[in-house]
Amino acid sequence: MSSRFSLEGKVALVTGSTTGIGAAIAQALAEAGADVVCHGRGDAERTVAAVRDAGGRSFAVKADLAERSSHAGLIEAAIREFGKLDILVNNAGLIRRAAAEQHSEEDWDTLLAVNLSAVFRLSQLAGRHMLERKSGKIVNIASLLSFQGGVRVPAYAASKGGVSQLTKALANEWAARRVNVNAIAPGYIATDNTSQLRDDPERSRQILERIPAGRWGDASDIAGAAVFLSAPASDYVHGHVLVVDGGWLSR
Repeated sequence: MSSRFSLEGKVALVTGSTTGIGAAIAQALAEAGADVVCHGRGDAERTVAAVRDAGGRSFAVKADLAERSSHAGLIEAAIREFGKLDILVNNAGLIRRAAAEQHSEEDWDTLLAVNLSAVFRLSQLAGRHMLERKSGKIVNIASLLSFQGGVRVPAYAASKGGVSQLTKALANEWAARRVNVNAIAPGYIATDNTSQLRDDPERSRQILERIPAGRWGDASDIAGAAVFLSAPASDYVHGHVLVVDGGWLSR
């Protein structure tokens, strides 16, 4: 592997890594040489096993990111176990589908707490450590709905728009201090979050007809972008939202 894409000796924390995009990113980071802390609300041991099989050290931490009190413990656990934190991937996220006029305040509050507020607080906590060490990479998982409004997902769209702008705001402050903050905006990826869309034949057909690549994305399609944004190859990339969407936005 080119040293520009090597993560040998690096320590990463990936939130929401029990399944889907987070699990794929955790495994890819390990394959590039990183040790990976795997977070989830549930059991992340399958991802831990995959990381270890790929050659990395790993352990799981369980936390509900809707609870503000849980945030500091994630960062502290990584540093306590591995001595440092080089890479933070803010992947954890929720989606709730409902017509805007019926969208509950509870769902709004929960989605904003997990999808946006937790991203800021974890970035802030990790950023303090990285700024002190004058080195670090933060990769946020945004969405196509950072650019588009979507349908029946007002809280999700609002939160992902916020992730995009937060990424740029942090990069503006931290780029000169050798901490890179970037984001990935996945397109339509075959994960649990999109199961309702894929199970609807009409909606699935409409989506596929617009994707130039002609297929739903796979979680592994996002993992390569995460490795790039975590590696030395992206050292001059700051405040960028990298779209991985099979060509959706170009259509």
